[in-house]
Amino acid sequence: MESDIVEELLCVEAELQDVQDQIKILLDHQERLYRKQSELKALLEECKTSENEANNNASMAAENWSGNFEWDSQADDIRFNVFGISSYRANQREIINAVMRGRDVLVIMAAGSGKSLCYQLPAVLCNGVALVVSPLLSLIQDQVMGLTALGIPAYMLTSTTSKEDEKFIYKALDKGEGEMKILYVTPEKISKSKRFMSKLEKCHNGGRLSLVAIDEAHCCSQWGHDFRPDYKNLGILKVQFPNVPMIALTATATYKVQTDLMEMLHIPKCVKFVSTVNRPNLFYKVLEKSSVAKVVIDEIADFIRGSYPNNESGIVYCFSRKECEQVAKELRERGISADYYHADMDVTAREKVHLCWSKNKLQVIVGTVAFGMGINKPDVRFVIHHSLSKSMETYYQESGRAGRDGLPSECLLYFRPGDVPRQSSMVFYENSGLQNLYDIVRYCQSKRNCHRGAFFQHFGEPLQDCNGMCDNCAYGHEIKEVDATYHAKVVVSLLRDMQDNEQRATMLQLVDRLKVKMKEVGGSNNSVSDLKKDELEQLIIQLILDRVLKEEFQHTAYATNAYVALGPLWKLALQGKKPVVLEICMGQRRNSSIHKDARNSQTFGLEMKLDELRKELSSTHGGIFPHAVLSTQQISILSTHKPTSITQVEKLIGKVKAEKYGNRIVDLIQQYVESGQPNGDTSGVAEASENRANKRPRKNRSLILIESSEDEE
Repeated sequence: MESDIVEELLCVEAELQDVQDQIKILLDHQERLYRKQSELKALLEECKTSENEANNNASMAAENWSGNFEWDSQADDIRFNVFGISSYRANQREIINAVMRGRDVLVIMAAGSGKSLCYQLPAVLCNGVALVVSPLLSLIQDQVMGLTALGIPAYMLTSTTSKEDEKFIYKALDKGEGEMKILYVTPEKISKSKRFMSKLEKCHNGGRLSLVAIDEAHCCSQWGHDFRPDYKNLGILKVQFPNVPMIALTATATYKVQTDLMEMLHIPKCVKFVSTVNRPNLFYKVLEKSSVAKVVIDEIADFIRGSYPNNESGIVYCFSRKECEQVAKELRERGISADYYHADMDVTAREKVHLCWSKNKLQVIVGTVAFGMGINKPDVRFVIHHSLSKSMETYYQESGRAGRDGLPSECLLYFRPGDVPRQSSMVFYENSGLQNLYDIVRYCQSKRNCHRGAFFQHFGEPLQDCNGMCDNCAYGHEIKEVDATYHAKVVVSLLRDMQDNEQRATMLQLVDRLKVKMKEVGGSNNSVSDLKKDELEQLIIQLILDRVLKEEFQHTAYATNAYVALGPLWKLALQGKKPVVLEICMGQRRNSSIHKDARNSQTFGLEMKLDELRKELSSTHGGIFPHAVLSTQQISILSTHKPTSITQVEKLIGKVKAEKYGNRIVDLIQQYVESGQPNGDTSGVAEASENRANKRPRKNRSLILIESSEDEE
């Protein structure tokens, strides 16, 4: 009897081994397919775009959106003299032409590429009211304030709108009384206010609804990284107003998200414009994060003080609201002008912090993901992630808030394996939540591959030259490869014993047990490398990514705990058939090429004076933001050309701004030129430039100037 059971058990185990081998074959095949998928996505994107253009209608193939249209001269006049923009950026003119032609349009355009102009300029050109749906109150307030400063009648209908303004807006929608060109609302207004929809219908029936713009359109899709339930109801706008052109805009959308939101918004035949995700002025860097909180804050504070001593703006992203407050407090203690921003704050307090930062009265804003979508500040010089983002899309969006004026900026991400379970316990219930998280963990763990290339691969775009604009390409790392196959075997054995005894362990608990276990086996096996605690954490995360282990989640009354369990390939690791190599960073290699800013001190001095002037003018013109007075590019142009008359100023920054600020600009430049030397100490600027150069070696680096408006997003 016993022999029969033993024989049957051996047969079952042999069959299990066969299944395990088949799983290994399938998973390897899946890995190859993933790689092939990313290669084909770029080709598919081109094919889909061509197919979309061919299928929309026969005339579209003949429609040249770059061609000449009857509104060209008027559009150029408004672009320059009202918005103060000297030339269009990539795809802007084509998008505006498609909207003006009455087509539905989907725009995928990187942060800072000028998406707002694509609907604001047509709104000014067309008769009637343009409706703009935007997800964040702070963004709406920024946009309305900036447009009003340009003399464009823009309004918002939100929870903060006064009764008087609300009455004016409803009367303008209902009867066409009063002057209103652009109306901003949140998606909640569309889905929950019957009164608003009734007035909007009257506006449409009267022929006064010129276009509908959906900003941050990726929020429509459940596959998007910022899914908002109220966004899924926005399709009603196309159903109710089928002949009104709709433009949907976002900075990030994979092909799946694009398809989803086109279906949800009912714009299947839209003209699609997809710009590159490449942000050539951003330097990407991943830093090892200490397990000691104080050390991390010290490093961040040293970086800000050393690289940006002249109060250049920056953002620090944190995982939790509590962490935000703590990091802001500790930065202030280290002499950094910082404050926090998160969803638990009172609306008034949030707005106060946001305004201070936007007006450069606060250097650093420490926020959660509640801060920053569609942020309207072009001169953010650095974005630091104190903690891991939840996906490549989220990180691209958040880091992309740096350098929207086209000038060199930095994106730093502090990573330690211990942060992974914190994020995984928050995203595991989302569509592809864990897969998306593990993608950015791979990005962080990579010590050899180009960090910029990871974005091209993720968004299905052909690879472009990094030009030394990430840490791995600029100077690389000294890597020590450690054979951790035996360590992996011990991990699996330990977890198997625990599961047999119905025990569970978080990653930190597993590391503690593993250290004890390795000491026990270390004495009998001298060839086994001794791994530190953070290296053991790195090993466990690598085994999760390699599917030897997996994460399981359990809810408690106060939190969701992430536990480490055996994954599909655990048996191969236990048998030593799956080689595991751990890449341990020993330091960074230095590159001999050093980037230096070529601008002379006199130009710097005048730029500083003009920057001080725009801050003064912003406070005396209704509290608008400094960059709404003069953009960074406009300051650079004025410093270079040094105009001495209103006519010359108008040719450089447009009629509206020349009329409002021209006299002050001319007076300042004349005083500056007559003095014959910079009217201020620019040594700090030069020193900061040198510090940044020493911190960030570059290859073939040149200053990148992108013409922008104050409504960047």
